Amino acid sequence: MKLFSVTLAIALACCATAMSQTDQQNIIEDFKPSTLNQPGKEYPQVNSQGYARFKIEAPAADSVRVSLGLGGRGGTKLTKTEDGFWMGTTEGPMDEGFHYYHVNVDGGTFNDPGALNFYGSVRWESGIEIPAHDQDFYALKNVPHGKVEQVLFPSESTNTSRRAFVYTPPGYTENQSKKYPVLYLQHGWGEDETAWSNQGHANLIMDNLIAEGKIEPFIIVMTYGMTNEIKFGGLRNFDITPFQTVLVDELIPYIDANFRTMADKSHRAMAGLSMGGMETKMITLNKPEVFSYYGLLSGGTYSPEDIKENADVKLIFLSCGSKERPEAVKSAATALKEAGINAVSYISEGTAHEFQTWRRSLHELAPLLFN
Repeated sequence: MKLFSVTLAIALACCATAMSQTDQQNIIEDFKPSTLNQPGKEYPQVNSQGYARFKIEAPAADSVRVSLGLGGRGGTKLTKTEDGFWMGTTEGPMDEGFHYYHVNVDGGTFNDPGALNFYGSVRWESGIEIPAHDQDFYALKNVPHGKVEQVLFPSESTNTSRRAFVYTPPGYTENQSKKYPVLYLQHGWGEDETAWSNQGHANLIMDNLIAEGKIEPFIIVMTYGMTNEIKFGGLRNFDITPFQTVLVDELIPYIDANFRTMADKSHRAMAGLSMGGMETKMITLNKPEVFSYYGLLSGGTYSPEDIKENADVKLIFLSCGSKERPEAVKSAATALKEAGINAVSYISEGTAHEFQTWRRSLHELAPLLFN
């Protein structure tokens, strides 16, 4: 039996190697610089199939690897060229959309000098964009644009001023009499309040939906969820109380006092991705008098028992990627609907726990809010 296991393991390894070699032989050489490259930088590059190619200058290095993990294959090992550069192409195509990555040089972790940086994994990481077949919904278009502004709001509970980013829709400045509903939108673990604008393109998604007449305009508020003080995998140690105090008792009153909001529960929503979804669930259940619309984007589910104390919730939106746990999301939404609760599920086809899932989720969620 042991000999059979060893033989099977060797056969599987050889099969994987052969498949990898076959994949590499079928690569189309139409690589172009990633749209997230630093100005004038040719690498990293992506092709029409979703492969990524990297070129790193490290003439004195002994080994260079890019941290993009593809299906558990451990990233992309680069090969040294005669001119001192290291080059390599991912073993297989990547999912559409945005991905974080970094470079390991002789065991040290560095960002790719050719790429722009985005805050994720509790550090500024390099970013790469794999063109998506549906990228038009978050494309920068010649339509009226809203504004994303930074605000600093006083936080007595943390004895400081805290930062939030506020999206106000096109026409907000011109029409001084109009008031707007508000969505409080949370990032995931390892990220911060810049994520939904920079990686998620939340503002462009909103601008395009408004221009197409698919939604009534509303404000979006994004702030730091105080999640990164715990280590990854330590959720059991996370206490929602400090952030709940900041959000409910400090940020919401500040937003209502300084922006033209419809300052009541029926015009207030909360949603979040991943750990931000966990925060959303905890706060909406703890404070049912504050929000009427709930959204968990790859952030768990609600049960009918969770909502029984809050019969006037207007919408529960549950989503994830098809490579996550779609059946759990679908079944949870079905159970909520059977209990008489307005619940909607959405599955992002072909994506996992990543920003293309969450971009698509926001695009689906926004038209359902405040109707």
